Amino acid sequence: MAPLRVLVCDALPLVRDGLHTILDAQQDVEVVDATESGIHAIMLARTRRPDVIVTGLQLVGVSGLELIRRLRAEGLDPEPRVVVLAMSHSDETVTEVLRAGANGLLTEDATREEVVAAIRAAARGQTMLSPTVTERLVDWFRRREVYPHELLRPAVAALTPRERQVLLLVAQGRSTEEVAGELYIGVSTVRTHLHRLRAKLDLKDRAQLVSFAYRSGLMSH
Repeated sequence: MAPLRVLVCDALPLVRDGLHTILDAQQDVEVVDATESGIHAIMLARTRRPDVIVTGLQLVGVSGLELIRRLRAEGLDPEPRVVVLAMSHSDETVTEVLRAGANGLLTEDATREEVVAAIRAAARGQTMLSPTVTERLVDWFRRREVYPHELLRPAVAALTPRERQVLLLVAQGRSTEEVAGELYIGVSTVRTHLHRLRAKLDLKDRAQLVSFAYRSGLMSH
């Protein structure tokens, strides 16, 4: 059986070298290349045709999130799977990474065994999350309240058109900076809208805003 072809992406040489060392020790894995640049990673995805791309969120040129979105838009066949190594496991990071379309999400405390397992799982079309991320998702699911769309309509109606735009983009996985760019407004203005949305809807964080957007039916419009 041919080895899994893996492309490594991260802005930090120490991380790239560490991943290279871990993966070189696996008989069923071949590191086809490594890069610090998101743009270069897209070019390598076209030419080297990796099965799996392992990337951090901090890259040169474009972010890891934008890399995932651009890869999805490339229409490569077969499409490379993406495993993200994140320094943060905040609700915002987890939401943005999964919405962007990552096939795996590991945090900085992941063991080498978990890294290799996540790559193999991604190659099989499966998704692997670090235990820390899984715990956050389970906790969120247990705490969430489920309402019929009809009960949330008054809350949706109370939002301004701009607040709806911001909410929809956030639910699609856009970062604060990306929302600002798409709506041609300042980052501070986006943060103000997010603050008002949380206050109006009595929500605590970005993950709950995303949940509300789906539960209220906004994402199906």
